[in-house]
Amino acid sequence: QVQLVESGGGLVQAGGSLRLSCTHSGGTFSGYAMGWFRQAPGQEREFVAAISWSGGITYYADSVKGRFTISRDNAKNTVYLQMNSLKPEDTAVYYCAKRLSPNVSSRPPDFSTWGQGTQVTVSS
Repeated sequence: QVQLVESGGGLVQAGGSLRLSCTHSGGTFSGYAMGWFRQAPGQEREFVAAISWSGGITYYADSVKGRFTISRDNAKNTVYLQMNSLKPEDTAVYYCAKRLSPNVSSRPPDFSTWGQGTQVTVSS
């Protein structure tokens, strides 16, 4: 059974940085696209970033472009989200997800397995 476990969330001041990690276990990691999504209280889950199976293609939401970087290490079965220049509006629970396709997508229904989430809080 595939499991995704996020880590690295926390409380940070505006302008600061955090690096989220998502470790995959119980199945094949390489060969499949991965994504990061977030959900703030009272809001729908929204796309943040996605990466293709090889890491050669990345895709970002406009709201994080230039500030966040998604990457992956297939040898470690891990996908990362480096978040810089954080803003209070980035506060949310961040989820990683696996898509059963090598290609990127921004649509939550395209992802079949989700982690439990990690809280990111940015104070002003």
